[in-house]
Amino acid sequence: MDPIKYIARNDRDRLWGLTVCSVGHQKIAAGETYPPKKHNQEYMFDPTLGRILKDEYQLLYITEGKGKLKTETAGEFEVRGGDMFILFPGEWHSYRPDEETGWNEYWIGFQGVNVDNRVESGFFSTEKPLYHTGYNETVISLYNEAIRTATRQEPYFQQLLAGIVNYLLGIMFMTGNLNLRRKDDGIKELVDMAKNAMADAVEENTSMPEIAERLNIGYTKFRRLFKEYTGLSPAQYFIDLRIHRAKEMLRGTSASIKEISLVLQFENPEYFATTFKKRTGLTPSEFRRG
Repeated sequence: MDPIKYIARNDRDRLWGLTVCSVGHQKIAAGETYPPKKHNQEYMFDPTLGRILKDEYQLLYITEGKGKLKTETAGEFEVRGGDMFILFPGEWHSYRPDEETGWNEYWIGFQGVNVDNRVESGFFSTEKPLYHTGYNETVISLYNEAIRTATRQEPYFQQLLAGIVNYLLGIMFMTGNLNLRRKDDGIKELVDMAKNAMADAVEENTSMPEIAERLNIGYTKFRRLFKEYTGLSPAQYFIDLRIHRAKEMLRGTSASIKEISLVLQFENPEYFATTFKKRTGLTPSEFRRG
């Protein structure tokens, strides 16, 4: 099986929102010329000069060895086995394995509005191209499955390849960010304690600055760390806890909507009903009837 595939796309495939342009695997020995001359001309580049991909993202995974990555926006990084990095269209970059070690490299190239939207929404950024994901058998099997799929090119294979890319991006985003957070001493413990404190206070008239005070941390810092870790502000998370508790009470008790709003410390039943509908799409009465 040829470990390098370049793939044509048609207009129907592009309507799917994500198409794959190339996929491959190569092991670069110490001292070997990089990139090897077996690539299509459009993918050849001089690492000392770098290159710009016109309309394609590439996702690379290094399983062994080490090397360098340099991008116009983020600067230079040392790349080691277990690292993934994403290259962006229109962004100058260069990368290469260390001459003394070489490296083992998987890559997949893709394009489409689905990925463009994730970049625009801030999930991926030219300011952060490198993710420390660690050695991952699932990632390797996904790349190999992509190579097999591109080799067979059965009907609708582009849609299957798109799913593989989504899976790879999800693993990179999740594991890379989790590994980064594990290096931030005490943040996970702080967030866990805050969640427990909020769960205990869901029926109390408690403010988020009071929660921060219980944890012996300033509110501004607490709010920033909590939102960075969970994607929600403490107040948003606390409201979600109250809405979850309201659902339990609507399902499992005969308490009136007014009584539930009072127990959960909402300002008034109208505000409770408005907030509940924003979070669930239903009024409390509709939820109870359903």
